[in-house]
Amino acid sequence: MRYEKGRKDASRGRIMEAAADRFRGDGIAASGLATIMSDAGLTNGAFYPHFQSKAELVRESVAAAMELQAQQIREALAAGGPEMAMEAYLSAEHRDNPGKGCASAALLPEITRQPPETREVYTDRLLVLVRELADALPQSKDPERAALAIFATLIGTLQMARAVEGTALSDRILAAGKDAARSLIQPLQEAPAP
Repeated sequence: MRYEKGRKDASRGRIMEAAADRFRGDGIAASGLATIMSDAGLTNGAFYPHFQSKAELVRESVAAAMELQAQQIREALAAGGPEMAMEAYLSAEHRDNPGKGCASAALLPEITRQPPETREVYTDRLLVLVRELADALPQSKDPERAALAIFATLIGTLQMARAVEGTALSDRILAAGKDAARSLIQPLQEAPAP
């Protein structure tokens, strides 16, 4: 049976989107292929024409999720600079929706256990995010270092806030993380131009 042109690409996209949501929401190890395929509205047999293994699906899904995040960061930076990007990242909405949120905050412990190819893709995409933020920071001696520190603060804050979600402490963690991230930008803004 022949299918219309583009159907295979559409199916692959549905699988990747379902996998990215499931991986971020439930974790990589806890997400079986049968569940992902069901989420995508496809049968299990439809998996292998698109991917050779779950490891390949993980790698491609993480890359796609991080590319989407890079686009969201670009939009937030364009709309309101680093401050707006941090506000959006450390929002209650982002905290409460890990399946649609940051792949780093949801998956870092599992990404460290993935094959080298997946970790390389993650590293490449992380550096794109870091450069996007570094380019938007006020002039400093080392904007990439500042961007790395800001991302580390944001990711750790979101992970802690999710761990105690549903409590007043979770909101306090988000607020403290925002303050900490702002303090990393403050010295840059106050430094005299070279």
